[in-house]
Amino acid sequence: MTASRLKNASIQIEDLLKEYDIRLRPSFGSEPLLLDIEIRLASFDSISEVNMDYTLTLYLNQYWRDDRLVFGNKSEEITLTGEIIDKFWLPDTFFPNDKSAYLHDVTEKNKMIRLNGNGDILYGMRFTSTLACMMDLRRYPLDRQNCTVEVESYGYTQADVIMRWKNGRASVLDLDKVQLPQFTITGYDTISYGIYLATGVYQRLSLSFILQRNIGYFLFQTYLPSILIVMLSWVSFWINHEATSARVALGITTVLTMTTISTGVRSSLPRISYVKAIDIYLVMCFVFVFAALLEYAAVNYLYWGTRARRRKQKTQIKKNATHTDYELVGESADRSSPILGLRTRTMTNHRLTTSSLEENCVTQRSNHFIDNQPPRIRPFVRGHTGLYSSSLHRNTRRQRVNRLYDQLRTRLLGLQRHIPHVKDVNDIDKWSRLCFPILFLLFNASYWPYYIARPEIFA
Repeated sequence: MTASRLKNASIQIEDLLKEYDIRLRPSFGSEPLLLDIEIRLASFDSISEVNMDYTLTLYLNQYWRDDRLVFGNKSEEITLTGEIIDKFWLPDTFFPNDKSAYLHDVTEKNKMIRLNGNGDILYGMRFTSTLACMMDLRRYPLDRQNCTVEVESYGYTQADVIMRWKNGRASVLDLDKVQLPQFTITGYDTISYGIYLATGVYQRLSLSFILQRNIGYFLFQTYLPSILIVMLSWVSFWINHEATSARVALGITTVLTMTTISTGVRSSLPRISYVKAIDIYLVMCFVFVFAALLEYAAVNYLYWGTRARRRKQKTQIKKNATHTDYELVGESADRSSPILGLRTRTMTNHRLTTSSLEENCVTQRSNHFIDNQPPRIRPFVRGHTGLYSSSLHRNTRRQRVNRLYDQLRTRLLGLQRHIPHVKDVNDIDKWSRLCFPILFLLFNASYWPYYIARPEIFA
C-alpha cells in the first residue's frame, strides 16, 4: 500500500461502510459462507475432577471473505482494533461446552480485525474459558481423559454458515509448548460434524485432547504411605502376644492412619457412585491393616481362653479327687468289723440310725401331703374351646423353636470339630508373618498390571 493511499485509508474505510449492512452476512441469499477456524493454545490453567471441567487460555482466529469490503489487491491490508470492529459483520461463534469465559482487556480488549484488499478478513481474539469435561474416573489415578473444545455457530445453520478447520490438524498451534502439572497431552484430533437440533442442522467443530494423568504425585502421596502403613501393621506379629498395650496401640494407629489417607483422597474427588481404582487399593490396604488387628484379637482370645480352660480343668480334677476321698471314708465306715462285739455295736447303731431316718421321712411326707394338696381342676366351660387350641399352638411353636435350636447347635458343634485345634498361639503369629506379605504381594501383582497394561478405550 503506497503512502498516498495510506493517507486516504480512513476515507476509504468510511466509503466501504457507507453502504455496508452489518445485519446481513456476506454472500447473503446465495451460497453458504465458508468460515475457517484456527486455534492457538496459550496455556492449560487447571483441571478439576470435582467440577468436571478444565480451564485454558487460547487465541481464536476466524477467517472468511466478504466481497463488500474489497478495496484493492490481496497484498494490501488494514488492521483495525477498538470500537470500529463492531461496525463490521462478525460471526456468532460460541463454545457449546463452555461454563464461563472472559475476554482479556489489558491494556485494551484483546481482539482485532484485519482486512485484505481482496475481501479476506481475519478476526482474532484472546480469552480464557472454562470448559466442561465429563471424566470417567473408574481408573483414577491411573486414567486417561478425553477433553474437548467445541466450536459452533449459535444462530446460523449449515444453509448459511459452514464452519471448518483451516488446515485440518495443523489448525491447532503451539500444542507442544503447553505443559500441565498433573497431565501429559499424549495426542489430539480435530473433528467436524453436523449436529441436529430443534432449530436446524448446525456445523460443529471439535478439538479433542488425550490427557494422560501423571502417577508420580499419587505414588508419593497415597500409594507409598499406604504400603508402608500395611507393612507397619505386620510388626505386631513379632511382638509378644502378652504385650497387649503395644499390639493394640499399633493396630489402632495403623487403622486410623489408613482412614485419614482415605478421607484425604475422597475430599479431592466428586461424590460418584462407581468404584475407582484408588478406592480398591485403599480398601484392600484397610482390610489388611484391620485383619492384622483382628489377628491379635484371635491370638489373645485363644491364649486366655486356653488358660481359663486349663484352670477350670484343674479345679474340676481337685473336686473329683475330694469327692473320691469322701466315698472311700463312707465305704470304710459301712464295713462291719471282724470283731464280734464291735460288729454287734455297729449294727445296732446302724439300725437305730435307720429307724430314726424312717420316722423323719414319714413325718415330712405327711406334712408335705397336708401343705401341698393338688390344685382344684376348674370346670370345663362350653364355648371356650379356643383356650385348649391356643395352648396346643403355643406348645407346637415352642417345640419348633427347640428343634431349630437343637439343629443349629448340632451344626455348630460339627463345624467346631472341623476347625483345627491350635496348641500354641505363637503358631498363629508365625503363619501370619508368612501369609500376610504373600497375600499383599499377590494383590499388588494383579492390581498394577490390570490398570496400567490394560488399554483404555474412549467412546
